[in-house]
Amino acid sequence: MQRSEADTSAQSTGDAVQVRSITAAVLFVAASGAPTRAEEPVLATPIDFSHQIVPILKAHCVECHGGREASGGFSIDTRTSLLDGGMAVAGDVDGSYFLELVGSDDPDVMMPPPEKPRVPAAEMAVLRQWVEEGLPWEAGFSFDEPSYEPPLRPREVALPPAVAGRTHPIDRLVDAAIGRWSEDGAAVERQPPADDATFLRRVSLDLTGLLPSPERTRAFLADDAPDKRERLVDELLASEIDYADHWLTFWNDLLRNDYAGTGFITKGRTQISGWLYEALRANKPFDAMVRELVAPPSDRSAGFINGIKWRGTVSAGQTLPIQFSQSVSQSLLGINMKCASCHDSFIDRWTLADAYGLAAIYAEQPLELTRCDVPTGRTAEPAWLFPEIGQIDVDAPKADRLQQLAALLVHPENGRVPRTIVNRLWGQMMGRGIVHPLDAMQTEPADADLLDWLAADFQSHGYDLRRTLRLIATSAAYQSRSQPPPEAADAEAAGEPVVGGLVAPLAKRVTAEQFVDAVWQVTGTAPKTADAPVAREVPAKSPDAPMVRAALRTADPLMRSLGRPNRDQIVTSRPSELSTLEAIDLNTSEALIDNLQAGAKRLLDQADSPDVLIEDAYLRVLTRRPTADEQALLNERLGEQPDAAAVTDLLWVLFMTPEFFLIR
Repeated sequence: MQRSEADTSAQSTGDAVQVRSITAAVLFVAASGAPTRAEEPVLATPIDFSHQIVPILKAHCVECHGGREASGGFSIDTRTSLLDGGMAVAGDVDGSYFLELVGSDDPDVMMPPPEKPRVPAAEMAVLRQWVEEGLPWEAGFSFDEPSYEPPLRPREVALPPAVAGRTHPIDRLVDAAIGRWSEDGAAVERQPPADDATFLRRVSLDLTGLLPSPERTRAFLADDAPDKRERLVDELLASEIDYADHWLTFWNDLLRNDYAGTGFITKGRTQISGWLYEALRANKPFDAMVRELVAPPSDRSAGFINGIKWRGTVSAGQTLPIQFSQSVSQSLLGINMKCASCHDSFIDRWTLADAYGLAAIYAEQPLELTRCDVPTGRTAEPAWLFPEIGQIDVDAPKADRLQQLAALLVHPENGRVPRTIVNRLWGQMMGRGIVHPLDAMQTEPADADLLDWLAADFQSHGYDLRRTLRLIATSAAYQSRSQPPPEAADAEAAGEPVVGGLVAPLAKRVTAEQFVDAVWQVTGTAPKTADAPVAREVPAKSPDAPMVRAALRTADPLMRSLGRPNRDQIVTSRPSELSTLEAIDLNTSEALIDNLQAGAKRLLDQADSPDVLIEDAYLRVLTRRPTADEQALLNERLGEQPDAAAVTDLLWVLFMTPEFFLIR
């Protein structure tokens, strides 16, 4: 830390910074659980489980080892049963005995048996690659016949009695679930509350994407009022610009909206940014948002259903009508229709006819069903996926068909749409959906009563998004001490419920936008202009102009590295682990070092002593005061007259800690 300011300025990514970066990268990567050794070469085309593995196993293995059949005690119903059978070892081709049996010529042991067709050499190569890649499996998929069919219509749930004074509706439902699991012998307990500093940081990042200022942190920690957490939640949700800036990221991912990229140069794509931002600021009811997205009253919200008009020849699965089918079903219904857009789905009940029926609602001309890019000669009729609550008039013009579809999506008897969105909100706040994965709403929820109560409450209170977020944030479950990410497969194998993200939040990784915003916020280096065409007029009661946020800017290399998607496809979850490449990018980013240097000068100008500077840095970055040991160590390292280089190092170290990267 003894470099001069001039040296630091001249060599922002020079030898000293590189040494510091490499050392910290090793520590950070190890602490975060990311690999610290050289990885195996990544294959050019990773295995597609649904389209490559499922057809092979269905053709050659399921008859004897799937569903109720488990010949020889070996079942391939789930990834867990496959591994538990001892026939496969993730990442180990030689140790995966099933590959030896499938490739054997010995009629006494070969699989399938001699009377069955052999597995072709090309398919054997795919199976070997699958094992080498760790046996990736579609979350929630099973070869067994599904035993759960989600309800369509809303379901009223009576709130259970309060236990131990926990009267919040969510806590009453969670406690009842804990009671049921305990009766079944599972060791599930309520978690103790998070401390005030942890809660303050968590809820600030979750609701507005911003770190609390040192002033707010000091005031909150000094406040002894019993309702201070509830008041904080209300204050954060009332900050309409901060709220809209932050949640724009969630909705941009979900609605495939961006400001630049594929389709914009050729004018084959339009954005909905202005409309979306206004909807978030005004807390537009979700049912109104759905209507305007699916049956746009103007061009301002039409970009969602219009998708991307790709240049040149595209596959049948990329046409505008099929994009419409996929986007509406995934974003609003939690149904992954991509597989069914090519052929009947291998992983759930949706068929090619279902995908094309939904697509035909949007199509301008008669739409021919195409199976795996081969025309079938059949014409799709406009059709809604759940005819029990209504259907589309096949003879109506396109605009009317879209209006009818919008009405069916927000029909009072349609509980699927509210379940899907409240599940997504729960996943954002708690780290895992009540139904997991988020786009597989046919999967049995961790607790159906909780999901159905939240969905019915959402409907009955005007589809109010902020109200549901407030409900979650004010519950004792959300305010509990966080848990590490769940090992779902281990819990399932032990016959225990997967409750991570239900009884308490899971520790979550900060998003790319949250990381960049935090750096800009702490260092005062936010850009002056936004790329998103949105209206951010400051309310009269707000004296200061809000900081331009990362969500309003076109993605830069650092944001891309940290997991911000290009949004050519709908994205409903971001990467949860830090990769080696991301760690390297973080530690070699010139822009990041430049920002930290500016922040160091800012801290030096504002602090009148090293003690004050150290406390201020900790409060700004980690939302806590340093421990006595940390204070003593840093006092020793910084000295009585710290220079900008040393303070730059201090900021860099704080931003690189797992404590900063995780929302606990």
